[in-house]
Amino acid sequence: MLKAIKIFPEKTTFDFLGKRKIAFNFSGLLMVISIVSVLVMGLNFGIDFAGGLLIEVKTEGQADIKAMRKTLSSLKLGDVSLQGIGENGDEVMIRVQRQDGEEGKQMEALNSIKKALGDGVIYRKTEMVGPKVGGELIQDGILAVVFAILAICVYIWFRFEWQFALGAMIALVHDVIATVGIFSVLALDFNLTTIAAIMTIAGYSINDTVVSYDRVRENLRKYKKMKISDLLNLSINDMLSRTILTSCTTLVAVLSIFIFGGEVLRTFAFAMMWGIVIGTYSSMYVAMPFLEFFDLRYGTENTGQFENIGEKKET
Repeated sequence: MLKAIKIFPEKTTFDFLGKRKIAFNFSGLLMVISIVSVLVMGLNFGIDFAGGLLIEVKTEGQADIKAMRKTLSSLKLGDVSLQGIGENGDEVMIRVQRQDGEEGKQMEALNSIKKALGDGVIYRKTEMVGPKVGGELIQDGILAVVFAILAICVYIWFRFEWQFALGAMIALVHDVIATVGIFSVLALDFNLTTIAAIMTIAGYSINDTVVSYDRVRENLRKYKKMKISDLLNLSINDMLSRTILTSCTTLVAVLSIFIFGGEVLRTFAFAMMWGIVIGTYSSMYVAMPFLEFFDLRYGTENTGQFENIGEKKET
C-alpha cells in the first residue's frame, strides 16, 4: 500500500503566542497605515461608485472584447470596463468612468466612443450614472459588510461564547480594514467586485477561526489544568497543517484566476489572494491570542471541577 505523503510533521511545537507582541505591533501598524491612507488618499472608486457612462452594444457576429477594450483604452477616458452579456456572444456592456465636468463632457466621451467603435455596432442602451447613485451603492456596500460581520459574530456567540465572538469580530474587522487599506495604498479600483471579495474574505477567515476555536474548546475539556497560553499554542499547532494546506490550495486556485482570468477578474483575484494571507495570519495571531485575556475556565482548582466556556450547560 502507498503511504500518504506528509508535508508537515504530525506534531509541531511552535510558540505562536510567544510572538504575540510582535504580531500585535504589526497589526496595529497595519491598521494605522490603512486608516490613514483611506482618510488622506481615499479610495480609487470604480465606475460602480464614481458614476459614468453605461453603454450596451450589439456587434455583427462574435464580439472581440479584447480588441474593443484596446480601442477604448486608447481614448484616455479613464477606467473602462467591458463585459460580455447574453448567450450569443455578440452583446457587450461597456462602462466608462465619469469624466471631469458637466453633462457636456459626458456627451463628448460618448461621441468619442461611438466614433472609435465605428458603424458596425448597434447601440441598444446608453445611460449616464451620476455620483448620487454611486454614493448610495457605497452606503449599501458598507452596510452589507457590517451586517455580515455582526451576523457572523452572533453565530459564534451562540455556537461558543461571547469571548470567542469578540475575538472573531476583532479578527474580521482587522481583515476588512487591511484589505480596504491595501486598495487605498496601491490606488487599485474599488468597485462592487471588491465588496464581493471582502465578503468572501470574511467567510474564509471566519471558517479558519471557527475550526481553531473548536479545537480550543476540545482542548479545554482535555487539559483542564494546562496554562491557557500553552493550551492556545497547542490548539494552533494541532490545526497548523490543515490551515497551511487549505490556504495554499486556495491560493493556487485564486492565482490562476489572477493570471488567466482577464482584466475584469484581476482586482477580485488580487483581493482574494491578499485576504487569504491576512485571514490566515489573523486567525493565528489576532483571534487566538485575544482569548488569553480571558479566564476561559470557571471553578476552583482544589475541587477539580471546571466549567469550560464554549460548553453550554444542559438544562
